[in-house]
Amino acid sequence: MTKPTMTFHFAATLATALTLALTVATPLAAQSAVPKPDAQAAAVRAWRQQHEEEIVRELNTLLAIPNQATDSANIARNANLLKAMFERRGLAAQILVSGPTAPAVYAELRTPGATRTVVFYAHYDGQPVVLADWATSPWQPMLRGAPAANGVLGAVKAGAVNGRFDPEDRIYARSASDDKGPIVAMLAAIDAIRASGQKPTVNLKFFLEGEEEAGSTHLKPMLEKYKTLLAADAWFFCDGPVHQSRQQQVLFGVRGVMGLEVTTYGPSRALHSGHYGNWAPNPGMLLTEIIASIRDSDGKILIDNFYDDVVTPTPSEFAAARAVPPVDEELRRSLLLGASEAKNAPLAERIMVPALNLHGIKVGQVGSLTTNSIPTEAQASFDFRLVPNQTPTRVRELVEAHLQTRGWQIVHGAPSADERLKHPRLVRLDWDGGYPAYRTSMDQPLGQAVRQVISQTMGRDLIVLPTLGGSVGMSGFFDVLQVPLITLPIVNHDNGQHAKDENLRLQNLWDGIEIIAGVMTKLGTAWNVVP
Repeated sequence: MTKPTMTFHFAATLATALTLALTVATPLAAQSAVPKPDAQAAAVRAWRQQHEEEIVRELNTLLAIPNQATDSANIARNANLLKAMFERRGLAAQILVSGPTAPAVYAELRTPGATRTVVFYAHYDGQPVVLADWATSPWQPMLRGAPAANGVLGAVKAGAVNGRFDPEDRIYARSASDDKGPIVAMLAAIDAIRASGQKPTVNLKFFLEGEEEAGSTHLKPMLEKYKTLLAADAWFFCDGPVHQSRQQQVLFGVRGVMGLEVTTYGPSRALHSGHYGNWAPNPGMLLTEIIASIRDSDGKILIDNFYDDVVTPTPSEFAAARAVPPVDEELRRSLLLGASEAKNAPLAERIMVPALNLHGIKVGQVGSLTTNSIPTEAQASFDFRLVPNQTPTRVRELVEAHLQTRGWQIVHGAPSADERLKHPRLVRLDWDGGYPAYRTSMDQPLGQAVRQVISQTMGRDLIVLPTLGGSVGMSGFFDVLQVPLITLPIVNHDNGQHAKDENLRLQNLWDGIEIIAGVMTKLGTAWNVVP
């Protein structure tokens, strides 16, 4: 049955829909009381407690290699080391290549008698760094104590004490959390399973991507090339953070994304603002006109017909969003926000709807560098976060139609002198490729089995949400592989990913080892008995 679409102001309509959803949807079992960890989980924990220094040492070795996707020499070093790390554990591993792109690392471990196969995904490349912004080198992993409440970094620590670390200690390095920490958690989970006499109940495959932070531009051809090798019944994406309450979460989708760079034009050379102000158009003012026309201050996107394709979340998805721990007030306080958008609507609800973010403006100078002049051009950078049924192609069409109806002449490259003379309202739009959102059913047997397994493993409540706020190109995986994709994040929510001083809280690493080991050893059995 076709789901109804929604064209709404977020807060009012979501509140109404959530009230309705909660009257017809039963609470999610995975978010109620759960049993204590079983003997299997306890055995994994005991092994980890005896090998903390070894685990951290392996992670630090991996973190010490720079990993920007465009750095082909170091990307190759990362890939070769990861292949060797799998091989040391007896897994069949290989480097996958497809055209002029960073290689992927693949490994597998067959389980005699298993009827299901799962793939664990992470990426080993990282975001660029601005060295001057970091407290210490991003390629020299640093152990520190817990940060202060005001965000000040904790004191540097020498290492473990009697083989153990304070669980609140953090490792600071690029990709410590996004995603080299989760990769090491996968490997340590294998070690723990074997050492404690356990066996997987599913066939295991691993796919570690090398250009995720560069947009996964060449990923789809690689998936198509190795489709047979990557065949499985499900994929687990170990990317992204746990919930802000520090509780483990499982997510059944991600938002899509696409980027846009906008440039407006003024005079061909900077002009004195006294002599020419109120005569020569100011590109900064023109740019602010565009910004004000596409988004209001409360988060509503004003682009004509933008919400027409948006599909209303299901009652189960609405109920899941309402069931998460209330962290918004604490988040606002810690971030010094007097209010959040849509009249303080909960974050879990907001990530189920589209978003438009302005993440950079460049025009003229400010402060001590300012000049009394009219600049020649102004630029702004945006990202759209998409939800199911929205596509980058359609969003681009809507944005360009919106601007054209308001008198803007659009170009997609540097305008010529003739174009600038002919069109006083000239705007350049540079789009990236982007990708759609992905979401799978929370109520399918696989989803129920995963929730059951992780609840038993952790021995505490599990948060289940229909989508991650961030974006991962899962739609491209689904287009090629046509199997369920579930996000299983393990790292701390305040990890500083993509920014300076990225870090990994060690307790999150320890929990991640147990969670991944639990999925490996329990999922096959649970999946086969779920109706």
